[in-house]
Amino acid sequence: MSAHQYDHGHTVAGWVGFGIASVGAVAVGAGICTVSGLLIAGGLGIGVVSLLVTWALHLSGWGKGPGARPRSEWDWRVRDSAAPGGHADCLGCRLAGRGRSGGRAVGTPRLSMPVQREGEQEPVTTLRADSAR
Repeated sequence: MSAHQYDHGHTVAGWVGFGIASVGAVAVGAGICTVSGLLIAGGLGIGVVSLLVTWALHLSGWGKGPGARPRSEWDWRVRDSAAPGGHADCLGCRLAGRGRSGGRAVGTPRLSMPVQREGEQEPVTTLRADSAR
């Protein structure tokens, strides 16, 4: 167990993302010091790779959702079993189309459109005052 009394949120996704982002930051810093646009662009590219790798690890269960975890899951090597279904209020899961509401963003109503069969005419809708005529 860890020595701290609260969940720091350390995860494999967080540590790997931090490591890759650190390399990118060093490359950007070296590019600024040497006035090299190539190093700056490379470092920024590494930063983007860091975001994508962290997101992929989060979605595969090596991250955590927002909020505190149960004490049994505080160790950074514990895989998150809730990841395949998505975390409530998690931007990364919503961007991937996951969430607690069946693949929709949390709080988004499910909309359905009437099906128009081949050969049927399009249904006529009433015009409202704000619609164009």
